[in-house]
Amino acid sequence: MGQIHVHEFMSLDGVIDAPVWTFEYGFEPGMEAAIGATTGRAKGILLGRRTYEMFEPAWSTRTAEDDPGAPFFNETAKYVVSSTLTEATWQNSRVIGGYDPETIRGLKDEVDGDLYVSGSATLVRAMLADGLVDQLELFVYPLTRGTGPRLFPDGATPGKLSLAACEAYDNGVVHLAYRPEG
Repeated sequence: MGQIHVHEFMSLDGVIDAPVWTFEYGFEPGMEAAIGATTGRAKGILLGRRTYEMFEPAWSTRTAEDDPGAPFFNETAKYVVSSTLTEATWQNSRVIGGYDPETIRGLKDEVDGDLYVSGSATLVRAMLADGLVDQLELFVYPLTRGTGPRLFPDGATPGKLSLAACEAYDNGVVHLAYRPEG
């Protein structure tokens, strides 16, 4: 059975919206290595509809020469959770329907390796509530955003996490990996 590893870029105050605000910090080699370790174990990508619709035009035309992550995003099987999207047009993509925890559990059994999730806040919140996330890979940036979607919004079910890894980079970003307890 594979695991679900969630990758999020996050501000100090917990905002996880489209990460255009991260660009000024650059991408440190250690960050690339940490994300590469997560994607290297993944045999599938699990995305919510909005993230899929942002990723498809951003990644589908990139090559390895443009970005070393392009082969992973383009060649890996992608599973899109959506009750409104009827057809996935990006190669190796399949719409699996609206959010259903049993369908996600089935994917964890079906995929021969881990599932990688990036962004997809609504999906991630639901999977956290249902105990489906095996590890959170948070890249926390040294700024506050004030407003925006948060990984753990007000009213979220309390929970405990165990620190699995921690690394600070020269650009001020900190990588925190957590595993849910229990």
